[in-house]
Amino acid sequence: MTVYGNFPGSRPRRLRTTPAMRRMVAETRLDPANLILPAFVREGITAPVAISAMPGVQQHTLDTLRKAAVDAVSAGVSGIMLFGVPADENKDARGTAGTDPDGILQVGLRAVREEVGDDLVVMSDLCLDEYTDHGHCGVLTADGRVDNDATLERYAEMAQVQADAGAHVVGPSGMMDGQVGVIRDALDQTGHEDVAILAYTAKYSSAFYGPFREAVGSSLKGDRKTYQQDPANARESLRELALDLDEGADMVMVKPAGPYLDILAKVADSVDVPVAAYQISGEYAMIEAAAEKGWIDRDAAIMESLTGIRRAGAQMILTYWATEVAERLRRS
Repeated sequence: MTVYGNFPGSRPRRLRTTPAMRRMVAETRLDPANLILPAFVREGITAPVAISAMPGVQQHTLDTLRKAAVDAVSAGVSGIMLFGVPADENKDARGTAGTDPDGILQVGLRAVREEVGDDLVVMSDLCLDEYTDHGHCGVLTADGRVDNDATLERYAEMAQVQADAGAHVVGPSGMMDGQVGVIRDALDQTGHEDVAILAYTAKYSSAFYGPFREAVGSSLKGDRKTYQQDPANARESLRELALDLDEGADMVMVKPAGPYLDILAKVADSVDVPVAAYQISGEYAMIEAAAEKGWIDRDAAIMESLTGIRRAGAQMILTYWATEVAERLRRS
């Protein structure tokens, strides 16, 4: 065997030799505190309803929602993001169930706050799409376009009722121009100065939202390309970021997470506020489906996907595996 002196002089493999060594030098660490659990609460059901496209995820009753919140606290999860699923007969063109103090989301918020108090950061999705009979995120004009400024008025109302119901954080996700500023004003003018805003700053028009539409019983006709971001664009996200921060966003988010890690890294490198990323329904469904087929190692793929999101710069990750992963991390 030919010996080449001390070649190679650098041996990075020395720091990969054992699990303990790899753990010691790991550059990215995932912690239960990084995780937020998205959860769906549905009106008019007496037992949870499985979401076929998202194995293991369900539409909750108020009782099972309470339990999910308690389980999240026990696992060390930091937050829960609630989505309301109203009965079809309660949907209308203006999404009035979304601003009804007794609408399903507001009832769910009160239930979770009563159950866990401040032990979990209770977040609410602030958007009209779940509550409109056309499925869009805002009020429509006579010719079917989303009316940005009329929608902002509705968002201001939503912010107030969600804060009244107990939300610690509201998450405006409709991608209307000026939404963060209008919501901040509405909160401040109604005595909710301490309610934070998690801005869906870069929310892309994505094919990966498909399973979510089953989860919320979406009535969408058409698409949302006129207000959600074009997947081809990157610089545009930084413009949205600057606007949201100027309008008073406390935290910012990139959604989806996995297909947009480059955007997440750009955002994280540009700000001094907390950065979140949402591992959305399609990302979840792909891993679950491939694992069910035996094509990938489910647990390893989950952890790798979340570590990648964390490595790209997310301090907070919304994931449907939040409680499961938090429990696994606490055992490890």
